[in-house]
Amino acid sequence: MKIPSPITRVVCFFIILGFLAGCASAATPTPTQTPIPVPEGWSLVWHDEFDGEIINLQNWTYDLGGGGWGNGEMQTYTDASENAWLENGLLIIEARKETNASGGFQFTSARLKTQGLQEFQYGRIEARIKVPAGAGLWPAFWMLGSNFSTIGWPDCGEIDIMEYVGKDPTLILGTMHGPGYSGALGLTKWNRQTYNIADEFHSYAIEWDKDQISWFYDDVKYSTYTRNDVEQKTWVFDQPFFIILNLAVGGTLGGLVNPDTVFPAQYLVDYVRVYDINQ
Repeated sequence: MKIPSPITRVVCFFIILGFLAGCASAATPTPTQTPIPVPEGWSLVWHDEFDGEIINLQNWTYDLGGGGWGNGEMQTYTDASENAWLENGLLIIEARKETNASGGFQFTSARLKTQGLQEFQYGRIEARIKVPAGAGLWPAFWMLGSNFSTIGWPDCGEIDIMEYVGKDPTLILGTMHGPGYSGALGLTKWNRQTYNIADEFHSYAIEWDKDQISWFYDDVKYSTYTRNDVEQKTWVFDQPFFIILNLAVGGTLGGLVNPDTVFPAQYLVDYVRVYDINQ
């Protein structure tokens, strides 16, 4: 048998080392995303980071149409890509002022919801958002009870995690509505700042269990309502809810559209995350 020369043996040794190094590299892929931070005491159960090319229809569907939406709103909601799309890791909802054939104006926008797709009962529900300012703009991050389509509002319950009043740029609201405490009688807390909230991204969240809901702005708690606060009325927050993101124009809270309000107006959402408390 012919014995390989020392040079041949050295060459083979380095060839084998290169092969093994390549296998090790293939088996250990380099991470492509920064891990999502999880608040202490919580576990991430669902999220949308909006980092794809198109809106994920396994997470979101659309409300469509006009008619005021029970609040005298002025916009028509569409599923058009001009009103809602993904770009640079953000969900962008855009309210647009359109000129119609008669020479007047109409507004289009979008309202995305997880109804029938992703529904949640209890936990921490959080989003990082940049709202648009301007009189007549009314962006919201909120939830409705999953039985909305069968028993209607307000019996289904509503949790407004964040409503922003574009005509009052230093104010956000956190509210809950239910049977006997809806509309103007909803349990609500104003959270006023000393700066224009629309200038930057901020985080908005609730922490919700079977007996209470607390509201947070940039991780600072500013409101809590409990079962006792609804008194003899029905506490309806012990069932699954779905999430809604929308940008309304006008309406009872948005108010009249000021001629100086800039259109198109964009509502930017960095992420929506849902956490369950660790047991």
